[in-house]
Amino acid sequence: MDEKTIERARVVLSVPGSESVILRRDIVYLRSDAGEQTLDIRYPPVSERHRQIPAVLFVAGYPDAQLEAQIGKKPKETAPLVSWAELIAASGLAAVTYTNCDPASDARAVLEHVLRNDPVLGIDPDRLGLFACSGNVPNALAMLMGPHGERLKCAVLCYGFMLDEEGDETVAAAARTWGFVNPCAGNSVDALPAGVPLFVARAGQDGIPGINASIDRFAALALAANKPVTLMNVADAPHGFDLFHDEESSREAIRCMLTFMRFHLLGK
Repeated sequence: MDEKTIERARVVLSVPGSESVILRRDIVYLRSDAGEQTLDIRYPPVSERHRQIPAVLFVAGYPDAQLEAQIGKKPKETAPLVSWAELIAASGLAAVTYTNCDPASDARAVLEHVLRNDPVLGIDPDRLGLFACSGNVPNALAMLMGPHGERLKCAVLCYGFMLDEEGDETVAAAARTWGFVNPCAGNSVDALPAGVPLFVARAGQDGIPGINASIDRFAALALAANKPVTLMNVADAPHGFDLFHDEESSREAIRCMLTFMRFHLLGK
């Protein structure tokens, strides 16, 4: 599967209202020697808006330059992220996507910007969640373990590399191979905040070496530590099932992710 196919892929589930979400583009969240970094926010349609609404932050684990060289545009402009953000917004939550130069520090900067500017952005700082998939997951885990982790209300981690524990180096090796950041290296599930619920989606037919073994170890250790983890195994699905597996099993998994986020951020 080439990069252009990935760039054009959209989520295999649609919901009413996706075409009516409200988009605010290119809000500057960081200025540095590397230039300006910006974020986009997609809000629910007008009829669904509240004064301050919960939001989901899509965490990036790859520097934009790496992916832009492969696909020809910034990741936040690609069909996968745009369609997911529209789906989230049509479901009653705000969706935040962003550009980045340094994935680890810029993700923290986005979160801090949202927390500081909540009245301007129309986002409730006390109802924030994370979404990450594949090689983006280690950066999301690092954010959960970071200084603002306790403020987050939930996270969805989809078919991703997780944590190296007990001497394993699967995630570290994958990070070197694929070019994603691994800022949670050296940590264990004990570093995760005790009260933040996680939804972990596993693709039963994932062909990327090491991912499912990483998920399986993480789930076992998280459950042993009594962390609030929901694990869903989509048995017939490949890696990227939300984009490339147009079957009811994948659509049901996406519905479950949306339900999870709505429950923990909207209370319904």
